[in-house]
Amino acid sequence: MARTRATDFEEKQRGILENAAAVFAEQGMEKASMSQIAAHAQVSKALLYHYYPSKDALIFAIIMTHLEGLEAATEEADDPALPPADRLRQLVGAVLENYRGADNQHKVQLNASAALSDEQKAEITGVERRIVKRFSTVLRQINPDLDSSDRPLLMPVTMSLFGMMNWVYMWFKEGGRISRDDYADVATTLILEGIKAVR
Repeated sequence: MARTRATDFEEKQRGILENAAAVFAEQGMEKASMSQIAAHAQVSKALLYHYYPSKDALIFAIIMTHLEGLEAATEEADDPALPPADRLRQLVGAVLENYRGADNQHKVQLNASAALSDEQKAEITGVERRIVKRFSTVLRQINPDLDSSDRPLLMPVTMSLFGMMNWVYMWFKEGGRISRDDYADVATTLILEGIKAVR
């Protein structure tokens, strides 16, 4: 007879992922141990291994859960009926809002490449590319010249925008003098004004 899941399976799983992300963010992928993660999550090592049989499986789950949430948030926020500039602002705002409270998961995503298998990396890359494509599509609408075959700048510009968003966790402080919405406007304006000069 198949073993049924406990009613709190997903809640426990989420708690483990959040605690593991905190340990990985603080200790690094190499130094962090399953024992440390179990202690931080206040679960037994046996339970931890029941959910995640290896450290790389745990790291992969942290990243995929984070990225799938980000993809869902951008998909929900995307409104093709909006003027492209407003559509871009809405997408940037959705990313920065999704990053709220997820600094540890984000650090794991940015720093975990060496700990993952090629198959895991390929799956992560697939989600990342879908998210990036949503943004590049809007940027192409704003300035079609970015996609010129002579000087293809669409991807460099798109990734520059992600650079501005992805490293917010390094300096952004909740409750500070600039809000996430403020920064979303700043990042979007820098891109919108900047690409006008790109030829």
